[in-house]
Amino acid sequence: MVGIFNRLFRSGSARSLPSLPPGRRVYAIGDIHGRLDLLAELGEAIERDDSARAASHTTVILLGDLVDRGPDSSGVIDFAQKWALLRELWFISGNHEEMFLSAFTEQSKFRGFLRFGGIQTLASYGLDGAEMLDMDFAEVAHRLKRAVPKQHRQFMRSFEISIRMGDYLFVHAGINPAAPLDQQHPHDCRWIREPFLSHKGDLGCMVVHGHTVTEQVELCDHRFGIDTGAYESGVLTALCLEGSERWLLQTEERNGTITVRETPANCREDIENLVPGSL
Repeated sequence: MVGIFNRLFRSGSARSLPSLPPGRRVYAIGDIHGRLDLLAELGEAIERDDSARAASHTTVILLGDLVDRGPDSSGVIDFAQKWALLRELWFISGNHEEMFLSAFTEQSKFRGFLRFGGIQTLASYGLDGAEMLDMDFAEVAHRLKRAVPKQHRQFMRSFEISIRMGDYLFVHAGINPAAPLDQQHPHDCRWIREPFLSHKGDLGCMVVHGHTVTEQVELCDHRFGIDTGAYESGVLTALCLEGSERWLLQTEERNGTITVRETPANCREDIENLVPGSL
């Protein structure tokens, strides 16, 4: 595994591997999109993995897009809140959390929310989103506020834009390569694809992100993309970090059966598997 990353980070002169501060361990989970089944199994796998290793200050980071598209967004929010009572969890806001929260106050945003997976989210709260399209928006807002617990809304509003730890920056979509790290706009952090994905230069940190679906985890010179399209592919990924070491934990659903696998993080420098136009 070390050899893989030495090759990945070599240049004209030796380049050190990105690392976390001593005594820290991080499990960063990509876009969940309502797949409570995959998240629950991945959570168990993370707990087992963490317990089997030396004691550390361990943090689990969810990279955003907990909701929409998949069948149980409400259950994912409940699970995340309960898990956070048991260990240190940090949450990053994704573009789908942004759309969900905006749907409560803006009619145009409500319609956009439904187009990109919101119907499934509302169904998990007992609402028929398609039926609500023909309602007066005041009634829509009333039903949303009555069906979606206030604590769920407050919880999503509390999510971070980004988290910096050691040489890593954890963010939902990415960053604007033209802006300093301390001047990134929240919209870019939640929505950006280009010019971030194809950027080849130094970003000042190793960016760990989701948002853009790829068939495999993307490990590039200055970014790690870990959205493996759980809602459709049935694969949910956690990137695990300690010092300069990294490995993957994944849950995969096939024919109703969920399996867990741990692997070294495979080196993949191209972005040929990007899914264009997805939100």
